[in-house]
Amino acid sequence: MQYGARTATHPGVRRRMLTVVHRPSARPGGFWCHDSVRSPETLPPAALSLARRQEQLIDSQQLQACGVNRSRISRNVGYGTLRRVGHGIYDLIAVPPEQRTMDPDPERNDLHQHRRRRGAWLGLLRYGPRAVAVGQTALLLHGVEGLPVEPRVEVSRQDRRERTSFEGVTLRRYVSFRHVADVGGRRVAPIQLALAQAVPTLERREAVAVHDSALHRRLVNAVTLREAHDLARGRRGVERTHPWWDLTDGRAESPAETWARLSCLDAGAPPDALQHLFYRRDGSVAARVDLAWHLPDGHWFICEIDGRTAHESPQALLRDRRRQNELVAAGHRVVRFTGADAYRDLPGAAIRAHLQRLGWVPGGRIPPVSWLD
Repeated sequence: MQYGARTATHPGVRRRMLTVVHRPSARPGGFWCHDSVRSPETLPPAALSLARRQEQLIDSQQLQACGVNRSRISRNVGYGTLRRVGHGIYDLIAVPPEQRTMDPDPERNDLHQHRRRRGAWLGLLRYGPRAVAVGQTALLLHGVEGLPVEPRVEVSRQDRRERTSFEGVTLRRYVSFRHVADVGGRRVAPIQLALAQAVPTLERREAVAVHDSALHRRLVNAVTLREAHDLARGRRGVERTHPWWDLTDGRAESPAETWARLSCLDAGAPPDALQHLFYRRDGSVAARVDLAWHLPDGHWFICEIDGRTAHESPQALLRDRRRQNELVAAGHRVVRFTGADAYRDLPGAAIRAHLQRLGWVPGGRIPPVSWLD
């Protein structure tokens, strides 16, 4: 601390005043500190829990409801505990989303999905508590897969009042919301209505993948899927989608499997079986394969789709190798494609060429049980 002198002028009086000048003090090792710097404040557990449900995003109204006043918000922004990402919207992670290397939720650890969900929550928070997630945004929050790489952020308001449009957010003005679902404490269009709104805006492979995912996750069934189709009738762009609704198959466990199946259908080689099981003689399951064709000689031609999330870990690689060795040793033929291959429509032509060489005929009899002999 160092003292300096300055002169203060007052009517009729001249006096000297002391000014206290704070200097940072040196610490061993060459590090400098400032004795008056306070440590960051910890946010209340309620705020942390709420932000976790919203992909680490939270707005000022929610913070104040959790007991964090405006001055405390400002201090946390200064400390770096909160990062302002929009008017009254804050991110609890200091690293920008494009620089993140993993999902902040260790239970999911899917960075791609985290970025998509974050965009959806950012759109909702921008329009306040009366906002309703619709279309592609509603499907994303319902947990449906198969949407575009960068899903359209679509938001509506129950009061239908005019609001300023934000960049990157499509503000829909739908007529009414008789029923609104609750996802993470926010208003979201029901799954049937969300499908009816979103499918006319999608490409064929995306729309069928969305149908497959919703059916596989049991968010819809055959009846509610037909209801969604009926709700979609009359919407702009729906005419081209009518044949797509009949291509749904809930056995697909990932969008990549749906893309591969569509590629084979378009190439004239529809799979004889999906998620087909192969058993050992002791009754245990040796393998469950993604797509399979039964050959005239009694063996199977098998296509496996290697998704990045499910097949990149060392354990998954060893498991896949061991399973493929058993299938090949039993005389079956196995080909593998990546999800990127399936998206680029590569499996269909390649598989059709293999099947023609092997004498496969569509519509043949499929054995109820397949054994590894």
